Amino acid sequence: MSDRLGFSGTLARKFLQSEITPLLALVGILLGVFAVMVTPREEEPQIDVTFANVFIPFPGASAREVEQLVTTSAEQVLSEISGVKHIYSISRPGQAVLTIEFDVGQDRTESIVRLYNALYSNQDWLPPGLGVGQPLVKPMGIDDVPIVTLTLWTDDETRGAGEVQKVAHALEAELKRIAGTRDIYSFRFASNCRSLTRRISSRCLT
Repeated sequence: MSDRLGFSGTLARKFLQSEITPLLALVGILLGVFAVMVTPREEEPQIDVTFANVFIPFPGASAREVEQLVTTSAEQVLSEISGVKHIYSISRPGQAVLTIEFDVGQDRTESIVRLYNALYSNQDWLPPGLGVGQPLVKPMGIDDVPIVTLTLWTDDETRGAGEVQKVAHALEAELKRIAGTRDIYSFRFASNCRSLTRRISSRCLT
């Protein structure tokens, strides 16, 4: 059997026999200690995650009309904003809802200002007299993500949306009594369906 070493074996032998190897190990340890000391640490790091919901009313229009006349054009305008990561949209009868997500680390105030500028400096993106209302912008943050969503419905066709709505409001009043609850609001999705969304303040999550 040949005792000839390959490249790896030769390199390992040189390091084993070299007097500089302990010095290199010491330098590596010192660099590691230095990196630990200078690396910033925070128990609860604050991360800027900015997004906003844009509601554009279009009374009397169907979901397809909202998509073709409002949602598609709005997506094209908002996609030109600097720092935008994703745009999600929902076309409903009478309303378009767009969610604009900015890149992580983007300044919240500057991002919202750019969003307002894009919306109100491009108000000619729709034909005049179409009946589309003014956009409503609701800025959101990382603490505004719903953590619990409840859906109320009834199989009884004799009961209307008003009765389900009363139950939803009663539940809202009870949930608001829970310590640490921040926002509770409801959306109406169908004639016999109400959805409750509950958010808990960030201090209760830690």
